[in-house]
Amino acid sequence: MSDGSVQQGQSQPAVPLLEEQRVGEILAAVPERRHWRYRPRRVGMVWRSRTFRLAAVFTVLALCGLAILALVRDQTGTQGFLVGLGLAVLPVPLLLAAFRWLDRVDPGPWRNVLFAFAWGAFAAALVAILANSFATRWIATTTADPSNADTLGATVIAPVVEESAKAAAVLLIFLFRRREFNGIVDGVVIAGITASGFAFTENILYLGNAFGQDQQIGTSGVVSVTAATFFVRAVMSPFAHPLFTVLTGIGFGLAAASARRRRVRRVLLPLLGLVLAMGMHSLWNGSAVFSPYGFYAVYAVFMVPVFGLVTWLAIWSRRRELRTLAAELPAYAAAGWLSPAEPLALSSMRARGLARDAARRQYAVAARGSRAIPYGPGWSPGPVPGPAPWPSAQAAPPAVALTAAQVEATAKAHGKAAAQAVAEYESFATSLASLRLQARRGAAGPDFTDRELELLHHLWQRREVAAPALAYAAQAAGLLRPHRLPSPPYARPFPPHAQYGAHRNAPAPGPGPGPGPGYNPYLLPQQPPH
Repeated sequence: MSDGSVQQGQSQPAVPLLEEQRVGEILAAVPERRHWRYRPRRVGMVWRSRTFRLAAVFTVLALCGLAILALVRDQTGTQGFLVGLGLAVLPVPLLLAAFRWLDRVDPGPWRNVLFAFAWGAFAAALVAILANSFATRWIATTTADPSNADTLGATVIAPVVEESAKAAAVLLIFLFRRREFNGIVDGVVIAGITASGFAFTENILYLGNAFGQDQQIGTSGVVSVTAATFFVRAVMSPFAHPLFTVLTGIGFGLAAASARRRRVRRVLLPLLGLVLAMGMHSLWNGSAVFSPYGFYAVYAVFMVPVFGLVTWLAIWSRRRELRTLAAELPAYAAAGWLSPAEPLALSSMRARGLARDAARRQYAVAARGSRAIPYGPGWSPGPVPGPAPWPSAQAAPPAVALTAAQVEATAKAHGKAAAQAVAEYESFATSLASLRLQARRGAAGPDFTDRELELLHHLWQRREVAAPALAYAAQAAGLLRPHRLPSPPYARPFPPHAQYGAHRNAPAPGPGPGPGPGYNPYLLPQQPPH
């Protein structure tokens, strides 16, 4: 896109939209920070306390971790356990980095990532190893055929048990972190990270047992069983378990994007994804059981194409999230909450990075007392309204004698805080666009207005730092032509704003001048803009 001008004939939004006018009254209605979860505070029951729930989850996962590691060590021995642990950890950074890259547009909180990985590595692995062992022994005892029990365990029992155990993490986040689970990308990321944790623990077991076999037969080096096992599991198929469980995550993602009234669809899609994950897992395990060359045939003919298809779907969904920003945020720019260039910059990952880097650089330069022109010679902020956002040397308090190291440390702190403010602004704007898309689809909850109000409140507190940086990034990335900058839609100047870092503790602005009595801050589709 080379031209970022806003179309004047833009259609009216299909869901209510907060107007920028009377911004003081609107933002003053935002609840206090402790009430920002939009649900009644439940007092008097310990198990409803957030702290209690976090402690309970941490305790359960820690106990599962101790139990599964003890079981694996018992099967592999101490030396085999350490060798398996050292080798199994190697593909983990690659897997986590891939899924976090996919989630860069609207990154989920780290607590979800840690929970998903811990659930897969500890809880799901513990359930799988206990259930698989019990089922295999029961089949062997019932049929008196140990070889048949191993085959049924690998092709029937293991896929059902393991995929169900991993899917439980996706289900828990879908139910209890619903606002952070909005579509296919979220489902793919959570499912993939859960399966990566599961594969990590499973690899410790397989590699530890392989090392034990090498100790018994005296092999080592590239011809060892350990090397062969590592090559198959960590080099050829590190995405095997994530690929299976991602099918379940896609089902949950489609359910999350569906309208709330479509209850049957919201139930059947996750179940369908789970069944497909079980079937693909069963085919993968069976390929190595029934034929010596079946593994390579299934790997080349089935696994690689499916992996490519799922990867394409995940990347397409990621790009669709960026297109959602370009489609939904101009309504807020027309209402005065954003500058016209911001939707363009926010819908480009390159422009987002440029904005963070520019804010970090400029605030660091300003903190050193330099009078450099913001973002270099020739830069013009265009229609970004409001007071001058950049701290100047003349406006600084009386100087105190500082060493060069102290000045540099202060400059870095200011630059880091500015970049963090821009990153937070980008995150809140992405959540706002996603929320509005959910409202269009009928998937938003009854607290849509409260959530929209809070997100706009967060944007407003950071816009003094973020808006000029994003406007610069849109121009620097070639998304906005300087000679075709649209005129600002603001009817009046913004209220005074605090300097950098104040958004962390600043109260909402007080009431300001606005339209007369009877003013409705929500712009309905049939109403003209004020």
